[in-house]
Amino acid sequence: MATPLKDFVPEESGSSLDPAGASPTKSGPGIARRHLLKTAMGAGLALTAGVSAPAVVRADAPVRIRLAWFPNSACLSPVAAAQHRGLFAKHGLEVEFVNLAGPTDQLLEALSTRKADASVGMALRWLKPLEQGFDVRLTTGTHGGCMRLLAAKSLGITRFQDLKGRTIAVSDQAGAAKHFFSVVLMKRGIDPARDIDWRQYPADLLPLAVEKGEAHAIAHQDPDTWRFLKRPDLIEVGNNLSDEYAHRVCCVLGIRGSLLREDRPTAARITRALLEAQDLTAAHPELTAESYAPYVANTSQEDIVALLKTHTHGEHALGDVLRQQIVQYTEELKLVSVIRPTTDAVKFAQKITEDVLV
Repeated sequence: MATPLKDFVPEESGSSLDPAGASPTKSGPGIARRHLLKTAMGAGLALTAGVSAPAVVRADAPVRIRLAWFPNSACLSPVAAAQHRGLFAKHGLEVEFVNLAGPTDQLLEALSTRKADASVGMALRWLKPLEQGFDVRLTTGTHGGCMRLLAAKSLGITRFQDLKGRTIAVSDQAGAAKHFFSVVLMKRGIDPARDIDWRQYPADLLPLAVEKGEAHAIAHQDPDTWRFLKRPDLIEVGNNLSDEYAHRVCCVLGIRGSLLREDRPTAARITRALLEAQDLTAAHPELTAESYAPYVANTSQEDIVALLKTHTHGEHALGDVLRQQIVQYTEELKLVSVIRPTTDAVKFAQKITEDVLV
């Protein structure tokens, strides 16, 4: 079971879009291994009050890092909260966002070539490139629950087993949603290669494919799938918290290997800040939604709050728990021919994960 991070109680914040205007945050001792959220990062750290003062005053200069992300992915909204609620600053980080809109391989290449220092993304999309040798290490899981499988309500599809012989629309044939639901179907006796017709469409046209009868279901991720559920012709069949996946993380924090080797304390700072942001999101999704809203189109703050409440931002996988979940995903991806059958899942998980908080 993933390790919960608890007891994060933020104070009232100032402007969500101005890091200098964010009020300080407080944290209890119960996060991860009890020392995760120690505020003493070094001499000179002090909390300040008032919306016009910086959240944290540090004696040392902040470390500048570049964080690559896909700003239209709602499950990454805690990244925006870490920036605009002062959590990066609290941990001595000055963060520049590298906004991406292309494939995940582009993100991992940015990390491994020093164009970015860290990123958060979907484990099921990262594992194949990491198997191929990208120099990135995973330091924590962040949350679960941002992929959904929707179906046409008129077809009476209510279980994964009802999808045999159907057509499922996806936005990426190598995407995490297709990988995940292929595994789910395989484990329920449906061969995703022979029994399912996967068709690719632009993300915003996925519902239209179902409406026109070109597809019977959609496998995709939030915030799009949450917005699609407002349509009267679609229902949710399942998601990546269904059944045995209730406590499995789906997204992970990746840090370039060279940074980890050269400056492990900074890797730990990044990890702590983003874990605090996850707990902030679990306890106060409205604050995260306010910080994130400027980055996403066609989704209201109310919808962001609602969908965040369906995720498990209060549960995280660290250390041995993270490695075990990577082992599980690796073995599952072998079932659908994504990971090589000869890959040793245990050794692979040990190679690509790093526990920076010990």
